[in-house]
Amino acid sequence: MSQRFIAFKSNVLDIELPKKFTFPFDYVPHKLALIASQELQDYLKTQNEWQHDFDSEIGKMFGVLVVRNQENQLGYLAAFSGILANKTILPHFVPPVFDRQQTNSFYKELEDELNQLNSETEALEKSGNYLRALDELAEVTSLSEKELSNLKAEIKSQKKIRKAKREENLTDQELEQLRKESMDLDFGYKRAAKHWKQKTEKSQAQVLEYNSEIEKLKKERKSKSAAMQKALFIEYELLNKEGVKQNVVDIFEPLKRLPPAGTGDCAAPKLLQYAFQQNYTPITMAEFWWGKSPKLEVRKHAHFYPACKTKCEPILSHMLSGLKLDENPILDLDFDKLKIEIIFEDEFILVINKPAGLLSVPGKRLKDSVETRLKSKYHEATGPMLAHRLDMGTSGLMVISKSLETHRLLQSQFTKRTVKKRYLAVLNGVVEADSGSIELPLRVDIENRPTQVVDFQYGKKAVTKWEVIERKNNQTRVYFYPITGRTHQLRVHASHPQGLNASILGDELYGVRKNRLHLQAIFIEFVHPVKKTSISFELEPEF
Repeated sequence: MSQRFIAFKSNVLDIELPKKFTFPFDYVPHKLALIASQELQDYLKTQNEWQHDFDSEIGKMFGVLVVRNQENQLGYLAAFSGILANKTILPHFVPPVFDRQQTNSFYKELEDELNQLNSETEALEKSGNYLRALDELAEVTSLSEKELSNLKAEIKSQKKIRKAKREENLTDQELEQLRKESMDLDFGYKRAAKHWKQKTEKSQAQVLEYNSEIEKLKKERKSKSAAMQKALFIEYELLNKEGVKQNVVDIFEPLKRLPPAGTGDCAAPKLLQYAFQQNYTPITMAEFWWGKSPKLEVRKHAHFYPACKTKCEPILSHMLSGLKLDENPILDLDFDKLKIEIIFEDEFILVINKPAGLLSVPGKRLKDSVETRLKSKYHEATGPMLAHRLDMGTSGLMVISKSLETHRLLQSQFTKRTVKKRYLAVLNGVVEADSGSIELPLRVDIENRPTQVVDFQYGKKAVTKWEVIERKNNQTRVYFYPITGRTHQLRVHASHPQGLNASILGDELYGVRKNRLHLQAIFIEFVHPVKKTSISFELEPEF
């Protein structure tokens, strides 16, 4: 296998090296990483060794790792996540940690077995007999519901008629006739119900026979797939600086969860693995998206992104062991300078101005938050206190309750969407329209929490109204009026191609990190939970 060490084309000798290695989950690319990325992007534009239409096909995440080789030369390695041009190995890029495309690989054999089970399942699901059985069950169910519904309606109607007749002077014989009519109708309904129950059970039995076989095949496939994934991940033996190997299964075992599909195939672990195998010294790293954005995630062409959390954080924790890392920017904040300003207070509620950089509620690593500070200050307060939340990077107005009852009343207003809110944001890029509404349903990206994705099938309804205030220096100032309150709603609606396609300035998740996220909750109006009067508050813009 040829060496993948790439010498810089640019003169980088005068560039100061970073003192620590990149913290891969939140970073601003070092100048060396930027130059390496630019050289790789130039290669992607001009190479003809393989084919992938980045304009029409979904793009790909690429990574660069600046290293010193054993001859003390400065250069870089390049990698792509997953598969590119239907290949795991391509010229110019480091190889995968484990090549699942090897023709003699056990993975290929197991994959063939899974494909066979898929084919059998699909053939059964599309078989004429199964489809006819489904149609017959649907027809029987429909006819049964229709006839029984009509009979119930007839019984109800005749009951009213009989009731009216009984109020007349009827003979015993006429009363007996009415009773007989009632019994006949009830008997007729029971007979029909029994008839349709038998027909339905017969049709259900036919469908159940096929469903059982389909379920059996699916369970077998699931079992084999799990076994294959485990066997596969055992082959992913990941190195660190000290030369210690640990496979993916062992890395995830203490977490009490299975590794997601694709773990170990991202660019970052490929780069580090190859560097450690060749005894190269890692200097700095960066990953960027190249090409068309996927439908769900926010991925912009040539933008840099952090390593994913669900797949990469556990394995990179092992691989980066022994390297001195940059501080996590979130943990590196001076929290003593983040002051909560009280805008309004009475015996029932508070309205505060939350500073950017302070969590609303405690996190896994950071305990300092609006909630912890206020609970420490207001010992007599009961209940959760926070009626709603703001992202860590978002500043602005928050409503706080001092009792469980006022919290319930306040939260009810947020739930019913009667609270009026306005946010100020600065966007990267020019938004052409003057105003509009965005309706993009959101859900959490289960492989990269807390990032959200747009998902029209499983996402929750999310609606944002907006209007432009100013366009200047290739930036747009806007007001956002969120109708719903989903996690990261404004950030995704701003950055997504189907939204405004312009990320909020300083958004490290969906755009480019700056000194801060330029998003401020600037106005709020709600009904006081006790005094029942409408009150509103507005802040001066911070940017």
